[in-house]
Amino acid sequence: MKRVSFAEFGGPDVLQLVDAEEPHAGPGQIRIAVRAAGVNPVDWRIREGQILKAHPIELPAGVGLDASGVVDEIGEGVEGVEVGDHVFGEGFSTYAEFAVLSAWARMPEGLTFEEAAGYPSVVETALRIIREVGVRPGETLLVSGASGGVGSAVLQIARDRGITVIGTAGAANQDYLRSLGALATTYGEGWVERVRRLGHVDAALDLAGSGVIPELVELTGDPRKVISIADLGAPELGVRFSGVAGSVPEALAEATGLIARGKLHIPVEKSYPLAEAAAAHIDSAAGHTRGRRVIVV
Repeated sequence: MKRVSFAEFGGPDVLQLVDAEEPHAGPGQIRIAVRAAGVNPVDWRIREGQILKAHPIELPAGVGLDASGVVDEIGEGVEGVEVGDHVFGEGFSTYAEFAVLSAWARMPEGLTFEEAAGYPSVVETALRIIREVGVRPGETLLVSGASGGVGSAVLQIARDRGITVIGTAGAANQDYLRSLGALATTYGEGWVERVRRLGHVDAALDLAGSGVIPELVELTGDPRKVISIADLGAPELGVRFSGVAGSVPEALAEATGLIARGKLHIPVEKSYPLAEAAAAHIDSAAGHTRGRRVIVV
């Protein structure tokens, strides 16, 4: 089979499309014929060697955590799923023709494979950081870098829970943030005052790693009310860096319910073939994403 792999840490140019042995489902796992794989910042951070404590790997290594596809192999002890089912979930080396998943759910009705591939890690991350930052119904959550996949999920989940959300993003994405129920403003010079004019901030999330943690602490008044998923230097400022996933099966179950109720939709901004995985990483690292980027197999 074909899979995207890298034999050394480095830039996007280390990614290669190679022939590889097909993986097989072990106990508690399933294998899918991959139809699409989600592109997440964690993918290129691992490729660069940034966060190996949370994601230890041996080289050469595959790429990708999220995928959607058709079940074609079921491991020992797995129940409730059959060969031929359409599922989405999380596993490893998902930029490939076949991948093993350790957490999955049936795809919600009406979702395409491309759309479904963009949900697993994104929704798990969104649910986790909303919980960790401790924001409650009736309070206001500031989301810095709100237009990407995690931001899109955070805004919609928070609004569904009765939380007011303020989102920062580029000028081109202001209407998009408003369509998700957020009070929107641009980043750049004067952004702190623009946020203050929109309302008091009870908690804040840094999703872009753009060096704004001191300002987020200033706006909330408490470093314990700020969480970052993108700035590895956050702990030096007294802010928690959240990088270890919680329960993916629980997140998938909640995502399925939200999608079914029409409360969660994350658009796919762009799709790439396997051979263009490097371009997908370049675009993901550049930011300014509206929704998700996915690899189509």
